[in-house]
Amino acid sequence: MTVTIAPAAPQDVAQLRQLYFDVYGHGYPVPLGSDPAEMRRLIDDPHTHWLTARHEGAGRLAGSVAVQTDPGGRIGKLVGLAVHPEQRGGGLAARLTASVCADAFATGTLDSVYATVRVVTPGPQQVFARNGFQALGLMPNAVEVAGCESLALFARYADGVLARRENVGAVPRALVPLLDAAWQSTGVDYGRPRRTDAPAPAADRSAPVTAPMELITAPGFVRRRFLELLPDPGERFFPLHVPNTVLTPPDGAFEAYADLDRAAASCSLIAVHPSPAAVAGALEPLMAAVTRAGADYVETLLPLADTAGLDAFLAAGFIPSAVYPAMRRIGDRFHDYVLLSRTSRQIDFRAAAVSGRLQPYLLAYLTAWTSTYLPLPEVSP
Repeated sequence: MTVTIAPAAPQDVAQLRQLYFDVYGHGYPVPLGSDPAEMRRLIDDPHTHWLTARHEGAGRLAGSVAVQTDPGGRIGKLVGLAVHPEQRGGGLAARLTASVCADAFATGTLDSVYATVRVVTPGPQQVFARNGFQALGLMPNAVEVAGCESLALFARYADGVLARRENVGAVPRALVPLLDAAWQSTGVDYGRPRRTDAPAPAADRSAPVTAPMELITAPGFVRRRFLELLPDPGERFFPLHVPNTVLTPPDGAFEAYADLDRAAASCSLIAVHPSPAAVAGALEPLMAAVTRAGADYVETLLPLADTAGLDAFLAAGFIPSAVYPAMRRIGDRFHDYVLLSRTSRQIDFRAAAVSGRLQPYLLAYLTAWTSTYLPLPEVSP
C-alpha cells in the first residue's frame, strides 16, 4: 500500500495523539505528542515543519515527524519522529526524516538541524546516520520516558557550514577526551588547542557553597526578567529553549535561568547573569534546589572558547557530554559549543545500544566521570 507524506493539519491532532500513544504509551513527555493546544499551535507555526505519513485510503496515520526552528539562531530541532509499530521495518522513519530535513533546509534560514536520539535500540541511530546526521555526544539519564533513559545528540549541517568554523586557542584539559572522541566519530578537526588546567578555588566566592538557593517558577515573570537582564541574544544563546524558572542565592549575586521540565525530569540551565562563571561555588545548592523540584538531570551549553564558564561547571561535577561544532553563526564564521551535564541518578549503560559512532563518546564520558568522581588516591613515597 502506498504511503503519502504530507504536512500535518489541525484536523490530524486526534490521530497524532493516538499515534504517539501507540508508540510510547503514557510515557511520552513531549507536549508535541500529548498536548492538543500545543500541537495545534505548532501545526500553525510558520517556523515548524510537521509532516505526517498516511496510507492512501486508510484512516490511521502511519508516522509523524517535525522540525522546530529558531530563525534567530538559524538552528532546527527534529522532534517527534514516530512510526506506528505495525509499519516498522519498511524504511518509513528514514523517509520521514529525509523529507522533513529537505523542507527545513530548503528555506535557507538554517545552518544545522539537531536531534536527541533514544539509545534503547540501535534503529533510531541508524536512521539519523543514514540521513547525513553526525553523532556529537551522549547525555546519560537525560529524560524520563519509560523509565530513565540516556539520549544521543546528532546534527546535520547545511553545505559549507563546517568549513567556516572559528578556531579555539585554548580549552580546559578535561575537554580533551571529548574533542578526541568527536574527531574519531565525525572527522571534525579541532586542531591542537592549548590545554589549560583548572584554576585553584577562589578565596572570595560570590556565594558560599552552603548558601540556600531560591527557585522561582513563574514563567511570565521569568521570561520578562530574562529579556531585561540579557537583551543581547549572544548572552542567552540556547536555541529552542525558553526559561520558565530562575534560581538565585539570597544575596542576589547571580540569577540562573532554566527550562525546568518536570514531566521529563530534566532541566536546562539557559543563561546566568552576570556570567556563567558567577555560579562558581554555588552550583551545589543550585543542583539541590533543582533536584527538589523534580529534575534528576541538568545540562548547560557553553561556548568552547569560554574557559572560565567551563571551568566553573567542571569544578561542580558537570561532565562534558557533547560538542556541537559550528553551532552558532557570528558574521560569516561559526563557533563551537559544549554541552555539559550532571545527573543525580545512578548511571546504567547496560540497556543502551551504543552504535560505533557513539562508542568514542561513551569512552570519553566514562573517562571524564571517573576522573571527576573517582580520583586516584595519592600514594606516599
